[in-house]
Amino acid sequence: MIDREAVRANAKYLREVRPIDPEEIHEYIEGTPHPAVVRETLREEAYDLGLYERADGTFVPVTDDPVPLPGWSPDAFPEEYAFALEDQLVERYGPDWHRGESGDRLRDTIRRLKEDYYRGNPVEYDAEAALAYAIYHLPDYYAAIGYVLDDLAERERLPRTLQVLDVGAGAGGPALGLHDYLPDDAVVDYHAVEPSAAADVLEEMLGETDRNFRPTIHRETAEAFDPASLGSEGIDLVLFANVLSELGEPAAVAARYLAAVAADGSFVAIAPADRETSIGLREVERALSPVESDVAVYSPTLRLWPDAAPSDRGWSFDRRDDITAPGFQQRLDEAGAADADPTGPREGRSPGDGTFRNETVQFSYAVLRPDGARRADVRADPDRHAKMAEMERHVTNRIDLLAVKLSRDLTDAPDANPLFKIGDGSEAVEQYAVSTVQDPLTEPLLTADYGAVLAFENVLCLWNDDEGAYNLVVDGETVVEFVA
Repeated sequence: MIDREAVRANAKYLREVRPIDPEEIHEYIEGTPHPAVVRETLREEAYDLGLYERADGTFVPVTDDPVPLPGWSPDAFPEEYAFALEDQLVERYGPDWHRGESGDRLRDTIRRLKEDYYRGNPVEYDAEAALAYAIYHLPDYYAAIGYVLDDLAERERLPRTLQVLDVGAGAGGPALGLHDYLPDDAVVDYHAVEPSAAADVLEEMLGETDRNFRPTIHRETAEAFDPASLGSEGIDLVLFANVLSELGEPAAVAARYLAAVAADGSFVAIAPADRETSIGLREVERALSPVESDVAVYSPTLRLWPDAAPSDRGWSFDRRDDITAPGFQQRLDEAGAADADPTGPREGRSPGDGTFRNETVQFSYAVLRPDGARRADVRADPDRHAKMAEMERHVTNRIDLLAVKLSRDLTDAPDANPLFKIGDGSEAVEQYAVSTVQDPLTEPLLTADYGAVLAFENVLCLWNDDEGAYNLVVDGETVVEFVA
């Protein structure tokens, strides 16, 4: 057995002098272990030592600089990951996995999973369900995580030496997105909690990550796993991605993991954008961050009044550019149409109807911070701004307002007035900003990103009885400014 402490001591001595080369230091270790053994030991110790392995096999210190914004905007699922999934499909079903009986079973499983999610039914993953889930959700989950991490990276809240606990990691979409989001010189101690057969898919997918992304899979339930078993002083990033809706007591489970987050770390929850799961995520967010708590909602649903918390239904989600359906989705989709009509597609018809292509990147999310940090450190002014909790007082009046933009345009008809959900963290019922003009003075409402803080001057407050919500009408007398 190698003298691990001797390896660590040599690494600590050399780290500030020159790159640490296993070919050199193996001579200074008792028993002169093979350099490959020294290299593997250094890899295992890299996170604690703050070292990353370069392409030439030497180790150098990780910079203290935080993770920069990488310009995340994937338009396709990386081929190496697509091939890794398809290899698993071929191994289980053969090269024509998408055709015949196996293709029918996978399509039926995807339909069932979608129906169960829609109806809130319990979902269990055997090996086939895990592969079907991966086929349908790997690409969009891969894309979504990067957009959420942008909120942290833009404020330099994401360290390069990073311990991650991914609870309910599934088949690995968020893990792969996290891996590709981070710079090459980041060192990640990645832990996944996944009790189902999806862990087998995840293990194969993580085989495509690089040498500085060190994964460990814990095949336990979220309820059973103890985050303190990681032995750290606090976890830098705890991630609950698309799993809260599957837990019996999501708020209680999430609270236990939030307590394990480092003082300067982040708790991130992501959910599908559909009504029930999105609202469920907001319920957990609010349970974890009551008004009197030190835990702050970092983004996107900023609380602009320090003495208030929202109590509306909280359905809010972001949508980003579509991600092209990878080959495995296209093949499953097209084979289903061909099996249904063996004569082939009719003139003017596409080979598949798109049922098994999932190109939409649409998600709800919450980022919480134990240190009280917020993405934008701005507050409403009671001497100037109307409070959404008191909006009933202002119906038919023009008011000034500070609010967070909490949706993209929610209208479908091309000639409809653009409509956006907004909030200030005090609202008890939904509030929407309706733009009735094309005016440079109100353009920030149309162009600002999801989660941006906007100041509204002279906006008209109306009650929409049909929707049971307040409409804030942005017209020719209104000015909208981007604040943060």
